[in-house]
Amino acid sequence: MSSFDESEAFEAAASPSLSQMAMAARPTPYMDGLNPAQRAAVEQLGGPVLMLAGAGTGKTKALTARIAHLLNTGTARPHEILAVTFTNKAAREMKDRVSHLIGQVEGMPWMGTFHSICVKILRRHAELAGLKSNFTILDSDDQLRLMKQLIAAAQIDDKRWPARQLASIIDGWKNRAWTPGQVPASEAGAYDHKGVELYGQYQRRLRELNAADFGDLLLHVVTILQEHSEVLAQYQRFFRYILVDEYQDTNVAQYLWLRLLAQGHQNICCVGDDDQSIYGWRGAEVGNILRFETDFPGAHVVRLEQNYRSTPHILAAASAVIDGNKGRLGKTLWTEKEEGEKLRLIGHWDGEEEARWIGEEIEAAQRGTRGQAAFDLDRMAILVRASHQMRAFEDRFLTIGLPYRVIGGPRFYERMEIRDAMAYFRLAVSTDDDLAFERIVNTPKRGLGDKAQQKIQTAARSNGVSLVEGARILLAAKDLGGKGAVELARLIDGIDRWHAQIRQQADTHVELAEIILDESGYTTHWQNDKTPEAPGRLENLKELVKALEGFENLQGFLEHVSLIMDNEQQSDGAKVSIMTLHAAKGLEFPMVFLPGWEDGLFPSQRSMDESGLKGLEEERRLAYVGITRAEEICTISFAANRRVYGQWQSALPSRFIDELPSAHVDVLTPPGLYGGSFGAAGMASSANPAVQEAAGSTIFERASKADVYNSPGWRRLQERSSQRGMRQPAQASHMTIDMTAVSAFCVGDRVFHQKFGYGEVLTIEGDKLDIEFDKAGSKKVVAQYIQSADTVGDAPF
Repeated sequence: MSSFDESEAFEAAASPSLSQMAMAARPTPYMDGLNPAQRAAVEQLGGPVLMLAGAGTGKTKALTARIAHLLNTGTARPHEILAVTFTNKAAREMKDRVSHLIGQVEGMPWMGTFHSICVKILRRHAELAGLKSNFTILDSDDQLRLMKQLIAAAQIDDKRWPARQLASIIDGWKNRAWTPGQVPASEAGAYDHKGVELYGQYQRRLRELNAADFGDLLLHVVTILQEHSEVLAQYQRFFRYILVDEYQDTNVAQYLWLRLLAQGHQNICCVGDDDQSIYGWRGAEVGNILRFETDFPGAHVVRLEQNYRSTPHILAAASAVIDGNKGRLGKTLWTEKEEGEKLRLIGHWDGEEEARWIGEEIEAAQRGTRGQAAFDLDRMAILVRASHQMRAFEDRFLTIGLPYRVIGGPRFYERMEIRDAMAYFRLAVSTDDDLAFERIVNTPKRGLGDKAQQKIQTAARSNGVSLVEGARILLAAKDLGGKGAVELARLIDGIDRWHAQIRQQADTHVELAEIILDESGYTTHWQNDKTPEAPGRLENLKELVKALEGFENLQGFLEHVSLIMDNEQQSDGAKVSIMTLHAAKGLEFPMVFLPGWEDGLFPSQRSMDESGLKGLEEERRLAYVGITRAEEICTISFAANRRVYGQWQSALPSRFIDELPSAHVDVLTPPGLYGGSFGAAGMASSANPAVQEAAGSTIFERASKADVYNSPGWRRLQERSSQRGMRQPAQASHMTIDMTAVSAFCVGDRVFHQKFGYGEVLTIEGDKLDIEFDKAGSKKVVAQYIQSADTVGDAPF
C-alpha cells in the first residue's frame, strides 16, 4: 500500500461512519440532568476512564447515561458492550435505567455479574478447563460434602481441622487467581501443611465430576485467557467497551480478568470509590482502584463530588474522618442542600441505656415531637459494627412494640447458635422438652447419627416417656455402643445436673447459663471452629448470656423470648431497619443512628489485630460509609460501660469520634455521665493529649463535661418544643437526653407483676425496684416488667 493509501485508510478509520454521524444527530435527553463532572464522564468514551464517585454523587446515573451514549451515538452496538456489576439486582437496575433512557434495549448479552458472564464464557470453552460444556455448579453444601470426603480419606481430624476452614482457604486462593500449582510457598503451612495438596485433589475431583464451584468460574476463565492467546484476542474483539461498577470491591481474579480483556483497546471505564472499599475480609483489594492510573497510563480520572444525598454538616463530618486515611485518591464532597442539622454525639451509661434512648428517639421522630416533621419508620435505620449489637435493640423494640426488620441476616433470637443455646436452656428447665432434645442431641457432634436417634425415639415411644428418659432406658439396656453411647451418657448426666442446679438455685441463672454452654461442649465447638463466622457466633452467645441479667431466672427469660417472638407480627407496615455497616453500603435513610462507637468494638480490635494499619484504614472507611448513609439526621452514640465476660468494664470512645470536626457536631451527653473528667471519655482524652492537640479536637473533653441542658442541641429542642408539642411517652422512664434512669414508680406504690402478682414498692435503685409481693415475698425486679396496679384494675388493697 502506498503512503497516500495509508493516510487515506487512517483518516477513514479515524472519522466516524455515516451511521455513526446519523445517530450522533439524535437527541440526547439523558444528558439533561447531568452535572458537569457527570457529563464529562459520559462524553469521554475512548480510552481508560476512572469515574471516582463519592457517596451519593449519582454514579449509577452517570454509568447508565454512558451506556446510553455509547448506544445512542452508534459508537458501540449492544452486544459489543461488557457491563459488569456485583449483584443481579444492580445488573437489572442498570438495564432498566438504560431502557428508560433510550427505549427498550435488546441484545445486551454481556450485561451482568462477574459470575454470570464468566459462566457463559466457560461453557463455550469448557474443554480448555478439562470440563464438558454441561458442567454443574456446586453450591456451598455440595462443596463441603466433597471436601469432607477428601479430609476423611487423608485421615485428618475434622474437628480440629473442619471442612469449612479448608473451603475458606481455597476460596481465598481462587480469589487471588492461584491454581494449585501457583500457590506460593508462604501459604504452604495452611490447613496443617496439607492445604495445597488437598486443593489439588479437590480440583481433580471436581473435573472428574464435571463440576465447578463459584470460585472456579473466574479462575478457569482467567487461566484460559492467560494460556490461550487466540481466545483472549477473540473476546478483546467482542468487548469493544468495558464498564465496571463498584471497582473498589474487585478481588485479584476479577482484576486480572478485566485487565486481560482491556489491554488491547483500553476502552475501559471503572466506576468506584476507594473510600468505600470495605470488603477486604472477603478478598476485595482497594489497591486495584488506587493503581488504576498506573495500570492504564493516560487514564482520564473524573471525580464526582457533588453529593445529592446528605446535608453539609454530614458531608463535612464524613470527609474529616476519612481524611485520616493515607492510602486514598482523595476528593472533596459538596452539596447545594441547606445546612440542616449538625451530627449528634451522645454518650450513654451502658448498652441497654443506649438502646432505650434510641428507641425513644425513634418514637419521638415518628410522632414529630423533635421540632421536625414526622419521620416514617421506613426512613430510619440503626447501623451496627457487629451483629451481636443488635440484641439490645431487638429486645427493646420487641418489648415496646416498635416494628423493625433486620437486613442482611436473621433476627437475633432466630440465629442458629442462639436457637441451639436456648434449646440447652429449655432442657435444663424442663427435661421433657423433646423438641429441644432433638435439636441438640448431636450438636455439637457426639457420634449420634440418624440410626442412633431413631433408637432413642423408639425407646421413648414404646415406653411412653420423653426422649431424655428414652435415652436413659436405651443406655441402661446397653442397646447403644461406641463413642455415641459414651457421649449420650455424658449429655444425660449434664441435663440432670443442670436441672438439679435450677431446682436447688445453687448458682445464679447467668452463671448456670455459662456452665451449661461450657459443659455441653457448645462453646468449645465454636472456639475450635476456624470459619470466618465462628467469632461472630461466639460474640452472639456472650450477648445472649448478657441478656439474662435483666431477668430473675432462666425460666422467666425463656418465657419472655417465647412471648415476644410469638407476638411479633410479620406485617407489611413501616419498620425501622437494623443492619450492619457492611450491609448498609449502597443504601440511604433520612435518619441514621450509629451506636457502639467504642474502641475495640468500632474500630474492631479483631480487624486491627489481624490486619494492622490496613485493617484500621478499612474500619475508617466503614465509619465513612456509615455517616454518608444519612440524608438529614445522623446520631453517633457510645457507652461508658460494657459488660464483658460478666464483668463491667469502662469503654473508651472510638478514636474516630475525635476525628469528627467540632464545628459540625452537637454534643448531647448529659451531666454526670462520667463524673467530671473521670470515666471513659476522661481517660481517653487524657490518655494521649498530644493526639488531641494535633487533631485540634475537643470532642472527648466536651463529651465528658458537657451540660446537656445548656448545649446548643438541647436549647434547640427546647425552642422547638414551644413550636410543636414535645411530649414524652405516656410512661417515660427518664428524660429524652438524660442518661440517668429515673423510675416511673415511687416508694409505696401498689404495682403488679405478671408472675408474682400484686405488691408494694419498698425501695428504688435506678431501674430496679425492691418490692414486697403479697404472696411471693420480697423480690428485686427490673421496672420495665412492672405495671402500676391502677392500670391493671381490681387491685386488692
